[in-house]
Parts: sequence; C-alpha cells; structure tokens
Amino acid sequence: MHIVKSVGVMSVAKIMGLIYGCMGLIFVPIFLIAGVVGSVAGDKPAMIGGVIGVVLAVLMPVFYGGMGFVAGAIGALLYNLIAGWVGGFELKLEAVSSAQSGIPVVPASAPPTSSS
Repeated sequence: MHIVKSVGVMSVAKIMGLIYGCMGLIFVPIFLIAGVVGSVAGDKPAMIGGVIGVVLAVLMPVFYGGMGFVAGAIGALLYNLIAGWVGGFELKLEAVSSAQSGIPVVPASAPPTSSS
C-alpha cells in the first residue's frame, strides 16, 4: 500500500481551474443562443438582453476557471490538513507490463561510462 500524505496546492488549483474552465465552455452555446434570441425577440430595450447574453458567454469560462482554481486550492489545503491528522488516501498500485497496457515502455538509459 502507498499513502498520499499531501498534495501540491498550486498543482491541484491549476488543474481544477483548467477543468472548471473547460466545463464553463459547455455553457457558452447556451448563453449565446439566449443572447441572440433575446436580441431579436423584442424592440430596442430588449437588445440589452442579447448584449448581456454575449458578455456572459465570454465571461463564463473565465469565471468558472477562477472559481475552480480557488476551490481546488482550498480543497488541497484541507486535504493536507486532514491527512496530517488521520492519514491520507491508501492506494494499492500494481505494475503493468507494456504488453498489457499497450503503451510502449522505453527503458532508462544507462549512465555514460568514461572510457580512457
């Protein structure tokens, strides 16, 4: 068994920020469609709905990414704190040969030897 005793706060925050930013991209088409429908649905005062929809579509991935970054950092800090008290995740790791995984394994090269 291997135990994860701590995680890098910034590495978790960066990855979570990128994941949440990508999830925010899922909502871009919804806000763009709502913005277009809002701008053509009514008279001149209704055009503000279209502008707001487009602005939200642009800001959604940035907002989600920022919130994911903050949530990832807080989550990593809490994990490190709690894992210090009660231990970390227990992982059972198993070595897989290259024939089973389908991924070629490049053997480590031997250090250079000096021959005089």
